[in-house]
Amino acid sequence: MFLPVVLCVCGLLTQGEAQDRAAMWRGNDRNGRCQYTFTVPSPSETTCPQNGGPEVEGLKARLSLLEVLVARLSGGEIGTQSKPQNDLQESLNRAIGERNLLQAEKERLERELEGLQRRVEEMRRETERLRNKPCPAQTPVVPPSPPLQDRRPTGGFGPMSHLMTRPNRQGDSSSLRDSTWQYGHPGFQELKAEVTEVPAPGGTDDGTGCGDLVSVAEPVTHRRADNIAGKYGVWMQDPEAVSPYGPNMVWRIDTVGSEIRQLFGYDDMEQLSKGFPSKVLLLPDPVEGTGATMYRGSLYYQRRRSRTLIRYELSSESIAARRELSHAGFHGQFPYSWGGYTDIDLAVDEQGLWAIYSTTKAKGAIVIAQLDPNSLEVKKTWETNIRKNSVANAFMICGKLYTVASYTSPDTTINYVYDTATSQGRALAVPFKNKYRYNSMIDYNPVHKKLLAWDNFHIVSYDLRLGRAQAQ
Repeated sequence: MFLPVVLCVCGLLTQGEAQDRAAMWRGNDRNGRCQYTFTVPSPSETTCPQNGGPEVEGLKARLSLLEVLVARLSGGEIGTQSKPQNDLQESLNRAIGERNLLQAEKERLERELEGLQRRVEEMRRETERLRNKPCPAQTPVVPPSPPLQDRRPTGGFGPMSHLMTRPNRQGDSSSLRDSTWQYGHPGFQELKAEVTEVPAPGGTDDGTGCGDLVSVAEPVTHRRADNIAGKYGVWMQDPEAVSPYGPNMVWRIDTVGSEIRQLFGYDDMEQLSKGFPSKVLLLPDPVEGTGATMYRGSLYYQRRRSRTLIRYELSSESIAARRELSHAGFHGQFPYSWGGYTDIDLAVDEQGLWAIYSTTKAKGAIVIAQLDPNSLEVKKTWETNIRKNSVANAFMICGKLYTVASYTSPDTTINYVYDTATSQGRALAVPFKNKYRYNSMIDYNPVHKKLLAWDNFHIVSYDLRLGRAQAQ
């Protein structure tokens, strides 16, 4: 850059005819900087005027312009090179700052997550401790009563008198009364009498194994789903299995997704818990909701986005029957309170195949229909007075509909029963537990007398206790 400027200066100073007589000297000035000096003799003047003349002033002006030009060129090149560097450095500094902020936010969130996990674990331990803590014994306060021997019938003519006075084999003629009854607190005697009035497990009126639901045991967990597709689902055992599948076969459908068509089969509960299916069937039509059930060698389910019921025969792996459930709501019109497109819920009990649903005419109240298992034709319907979206789930036992109050509460109740034999419903309060806080499917197995449920990725079952049917 400097050499072209010097050449330009030389060209301006020499003006053609003086070029051959120009001379240049180089030396340091007072400040130690290198200084170039050009000497050009005038062709026409022998002496220079004192003020330098207009030519010198012109040369000075030209030199000033050249200096300004050189300064601009030098400054522009430096600025052009430094500007991108400054922009890059500024962007880098800004990115580093944002990264530091995000790192600090991540650490803060991790600390909060650890704190929440600790609190949840502490609450879980406290809950388990409270559950395992025995309740303090409470002795009922009753008025004192005379000892049993004082209340014995006089004269020995009571129906139990022969047991009270009969001597034993060693000839001891002492009383054969139970020592607890003889010396125990009267309150215990009264309590014992009350306990004997509770219906016995499995007690029935007609020997068919039917009765009213008395209690539901703690849930037993059999398996946890492997991925998000198993958050909701349905699992079944055929109470009247048909060849080629035996009564121990377990079936499962994961119901998260838009095209639910896979049916997994397991040889028994052990294979289900290990996650090793022996059969995988692809259903011809997609499944809607968690209302499918298994009965007499067929899978019964609702077709997606319709009120059509399908009977899929397992032996032939084909559709054996298809029928529309007239006026039934579907795809979110009348679901259970947890949602999941549970408008039509199919169920099996000792009396056959049922559909639990609602219609516009019923204004959202639960309608029960008994179905022909071969043709899916509706035999008879009952309309209850409890709304379907006010309960979490429902199932059938011995021709009676039972509803569950909540799907998330860990301690909820079975709060309503409707008897199709009498067409009467009543409130109920049988304790029920949602162990994993999101119960999306509950069905009854009439052979094993169990409830099968799907609770937030977990496949669980409940043992039941049935008692004698109560008079309405």
